[in-house]
Amino acid sequence: MTTKILCFLIVVLSQNGWSQNQDGTIVNGRIVSGASDLEGVYVVNAQTEVMTTTDASGTFSIPAKPGEMLVFSSIQFKENRVLLTPENFSDINFTVKLNMVMHQLQEVVVRNYSGINAVSLGIIPGDQKSYTEAERKLHTATALNATATAGTMAGGSISADPLLNFFSGRTAMLKKEVAVEKKEFFMKLLERMFTLDHFVDRLKIPAEYVKGFEYYAVENDKFTVILNSKNKTSTEFLLGELAVKYKEIIASENK
Repeated sequence: MTTKILCFLIVVLSQNGWSQNQDGTIVNGRIVSGASDLEGVYVVNAQTEVMTTTDASGTFSIPAKPGEMLVFSSIQFKENRVLLTPENFSDINFTVKLNMVMHQLQEVVVRNYSGINAVSLGIIPGDQKSYTEAERKLHTATALNATATAGTMAGGSISADPLLNFFSGRTAMLKKEVAVEKKEFFMKLLERMFTLDHFVDRLKIPAEYVKGFEYYAVENDKFTVILNSKNKTSTEFLLGELAVKYKEIIASENK
């Protein structure tokens, strides 16, 4: 009798173990990657097609059994497949590493759009004079702005602003700004064309006098015309003549 009862218990326990093995259990784990956003990665049991997603920390829980395959898939990560082992179910630090997908450009085409401007687009006429900021202020301050309007005398009305600007001294001040702006332009052009070594070694201008010589040169109207033509040979020739005169000035001042 005891033997029969023992055999019955063995059969029941075996059936329970087989049933539990068929039902499966839960595997817990976490994905790791170089990315900070680990949420929303799909975790799919390839055999049962049960699916879940990872949380913000990358952890997941899914029904599975040893020997089944988990598939990890996401837009930002490469797909990874993991064959589960019995150790994965008891490992509290079960982790799956995912590699990020690197989207590489096949070809980069660099186009030169330097020729596109207001003139090429037809916004302003090609023969229209362009003004610097100082010239634009002076033009605005001195323009008579005569307009023919209905109800006025023939020839229209004339703005009084140019007269007010003239008597207040604003026009004279703006003219000085234009002159200063032009000199600064020629100074930068000269410094781009010739290095400091050229002034010191070639023209024999003392280094501490180079800046003063540059101001002296751009004060010469003939020189600025040649300089603005960007003809380096002609500019260098006239610059040499001015350097001789400037060194004479320095010598006379140092006597």
